[in-house]
Amino acid sequence: MPLLLLLQAAAEEASETASGAVEGVPSAVEQSTLLGLLLEAGPVGMVIFIILAVMSVLSWALAFSKSRVLNSARSRNEKFLKSFRRKNNLAEMSRISSEHKSTPMVTVFQYGYDEVAQQVNSYGNIKNSASVERALELGINEETSKLRENLGFLATTASASPFIGLFGTVWGVLNAFRGLGQAGGATLRAVAPGIAEALLATAFGLFAAIPALIFYNIYSGRLRTIRTRMEDFGLEFLNLAQRDYGA
Repeated sequence: MPLLLLLQAAAEEASETASGAVEGVPSAVEQSTLLGLLLEAGPVGMVIFIILAVMSVLSWALAFSKSRVLNSARSRNEKFLKSFRRKNNLAEMSRISSEHKSTPMVTVFQYGYDEVAQQVNSYGNIKNSASVERALELGINEETSKLRENLGFLATTASASPFIGLFGTVWGVLNAFRGLGQAGGATLRAVAPGIAEALLATAFGLFAAIPALIFYNIYSGRLRTIRTRMEDFGLEFLNLAQRDYGA
């Protein structure tokens, strides 16, 4: 009998412990949500999260905007290039270039045509083809700079976000050790907030950096392609100029 009573008491105690653990699950789950972890972060961690969130939002917005700009530039260049090859005459292309406004190749064309016109008006033909090449290169550089505008922000986000997140990770680990020291023992409740903040900072940093890096590489490749097409157009322009106005 004494043994049965002892076993019964032990069973009741285990049941109460299990019941208390089950009752504590909802609160633990609530604390483990993303919003709960963010609200529990300290001032430094909150600032880090806000910085990373702003960088992420801006990089996504810039990515969509840059995609439209580059696609539009490529499409307009192709249309102008078809017209240029169809007309095959600099003077006639100069008259209809106004129909292709905001086209990068039109700027390149105007730079080259202005130099050709100046030499033809002064000497009757092209005396210095190197100056025409330099004028075309200036036009290409100007349009490339316009298309590259704000693209550096994606590179900055891709390179800086992991380090900002790493700082948040280190800060969260420090908070975990501080909580461990205040608790006076190695308990999960003491270190959980700091560890959670550290891991969340790492996740935020990667979430901001990875898309920015992907977008930067994609758009850098597209920009190189557009620049190459403009350089090829410059060669076509120079050949046509030499044929029409060469000595």
